[in-house]
Amino acid sequence: MIPRAIARWQSELAAALTRPEELLARLGLDPATLPIAPSPFPLRVPLAYVDRMRRCDREDPLLRQVLPVGEEHHLAPGFSRDPVGDLAAATTPGLLRKYRGRALLVVTGACPIHCRYCFRRHFPYREHAGEQAWDAALAAVAADGSVQEVILSGGDPLTLSDDRLAGLVQRVAAIPHVRRLRVHTRAPVALPSRVDEGFLSWLETCPLQTVVVLHANHPAEVDDAVSRATRELARTGVTLLNQAVLLRGVNDDARVLAELSDRLFQSRVLPYYLHQLDPVQGAAHFQVADDSARALLAALRERLPGYLVPRLVRELRGAPSKLPL
Repeated sequence: MIPRAIARWQSELAAALTRPEELLARLGLDPATLPIAPSPFPLRVPLAYVDRMRRCDREDPLLRQVLPVGEEHHLAPGFSRDPVGDLAAATTPGLLRKYRGRALLVVTGACPIHCRYCFRRHFPYREHAGEQAWDAALAAVAADGSVQEVILSGGDPLTLSDDRLAGLVQRVAAIPHVRRLRVHTRAPVALPSRVDEGFLSWLETCPLQTVVVLHANHPAEVDDAVSRATRELARTGVTLLNQAVLLRGVNDDARVLAELSDRLFQSRVLPYYLHQLDPVQGAAHFQVADDSARALLAALRERLPGYLVPRLVRELRGAPSKLPL
């Protein structure tokens, strides 16, 4: 049997940086001048994302999102390892049930980029993710006729090969009462080469109405390569939305958020949510006060048409929906 050729995106993913010292060296920064610290949640960042960072700038907003720093080891009150109640919502291993009519499948624990504020940075993926959990999770969806939408999450579903992803979605589409597919992914932003001909060809033939929810937090993340990728996605007919997280030192500025919305819309992506930080242990240094967040939203409303203003929300454990601030 002739082995399948490795796709460009898979090669780029394999070449992602995993050592903070290597990342800083590429940016012309001295590790001794930055508060980096070892972490059980390791660094992972593709070179395509690194290339958007400003050289010799220790405050670069993209660098801040991925660099492990000593502040992550501070135990802040109210911050936990399971900040939004995922474990309580896991009625079946790998399947989270929080909201009526929807079910979230934890497809994989792999991700092309490790964001330091990730609300699942402590999630026990070995118990919940992977093909060994898919059978029971899909059986639970099939047994519940109220589920009309299946959400693929992780990790990042687009770290799966096209064949594995297509096989999984085919099984989802075979459940008669499931009408919509939602894919939560940061891959087109972190690794735009993932949106290649093979993936687009599959997406065009996906039997379910499909929503792709991206995750960009700063306008510098939406460069020409990302914009080309999202435009290609839009041509397949999927609905493209963006969820951002409000992060101190990254995007807690009305001008930055307005530019993000503008760049996203130019790239055929509609701003959807601006999340207040989930209080995950290790991320308290990113927190923005609620009053400041509301002031930023008011400033955005003054700058942008309503359809470009994302909804400012928070997720609370056990709540029946995202809660607007």
